[in-house]
Amino acid sequence: MKKILIFLFALSCIGIQAQEKKVYHFKRNEIKGNALLLVLGAGEVGYERLLNKESGVGASLFMAYDRKIHQKFSFSPYYREYFGRKAASGFFVEGFGMLNTNRIHGGYHNYYDSTGTLVSEYHESKRITDFALGFGMGGKWLTKRGFLFEINAGLGRNLFQHYYHQDKFVGKGGLTVGYRF
Repeated sequence: MKKILIFLFALSCIGIQAQEKKVYHFKRNEIKGNALLLVLGAGEVGYERLLNKESGVGASLFMAYDRKIHQKFSFSPYYREYFGRKAASGFFVEGFGMLNTNRIHGGYHNYYDSTGTLVSEYHESKRITDFALGFGMGGKWLTKRGFLFEINAGLGRNLFQHYYHQDKFVGKGGLTVGYRF
């Protein structure tokens, strides 16, 4: 009996192997600039840190220098989930927050109050700061040398300044070029 148990134990040990965790080595930092916004009268730069092959966190900083653009400044942190074959590339979805400053033109603004009555108020030109939460999607392509190209778009809703119709929603997007290091 003892010999049979020892034989079975020895036989079961043959199939046991140590499990080694695969470590994927890839570049995890990206710096990028939005080329489309430069043409339209604004600038946006961003940084992203890749957490693993399928996700990353980052932030972008937007500043407008054209007077016709209502949104003058935004800081937008985000989290992305990637669905491509390469590390952190291909189709992605993102959730973002956005601290934004908008320029409101003076004039009459109409809105409905809580009772449903139409209210018309005159406002001076001013800047309003708000915070938005939103969702976006896009695609990222990467070269072997680390250069990247990205197309993205997103839509968010401001949380605090609800009575100005033009500032309920904020958008972000562009054609971005950058480098992964």
